[in-house]
Amino acid sequence: MSLALAADKFPEKISAAVFLTALMPDTTHQPSYVLKQFRSSIPEEDWLDTQLKTFGKPGKLLTSFFFGPEFLAARLYQLSPKEDQELAKIMMRPGSLFIEDLATADKFTDEGYGSIVRVYVVCKQDLLIPEEFQRRMMKNAGAQHVMEIDGADHMPMFSEPQKLSDCLIEVAAKYA
Repeated sequence: MSLALAADKFPEKISAAVFLTALMPDTTHQPSYVLKQFRSSIPEEDWLDTQLKTFGKPGKLLTSFFFGPEFLAARLYQLSPKEDQELAKIMMRPGSLFIEDLATADKFTDEGYGSIVRVYVVCKQDLLIPEEFQRRMMKNAGAQHVMEIDGADHMPMFSEPQKLSDCLIEVAAKYA
């Protein structure tokens, strides 16, 4: 969402937006739409030891998440080196998808976010965002360039760093 927001506000400063193990919004729906679709596409039992909690003031409750060690090992880092899994466990902090805030946010515009080149890198073994969901997002959001990394989990910078680097270099060479 951060990338889409930056692209919407400053499209002239972005040659290409690269979505990597990320949710890719469109310009048709509220920014929260893809998040809600994603969350509802995953059965509760697949969240394993992830903790979802509400916080905030009555009438303005927000949702936080905290990935547990079982979830990290099984869904995010399953092909990554064990050292990176262990470091992730140590560094994990609660986060938010900001679904509630994004539900009331303006749609991304065709003139901003919709006008930039959108590249999506499919990580073939991503168990958090299944390939079929990645492809549906690309179609809905209009990805102009699709790349694939076979053997990459949700953290390709650890599971397939050279292949990720090659993809990014190719994007930079093509769109710089």
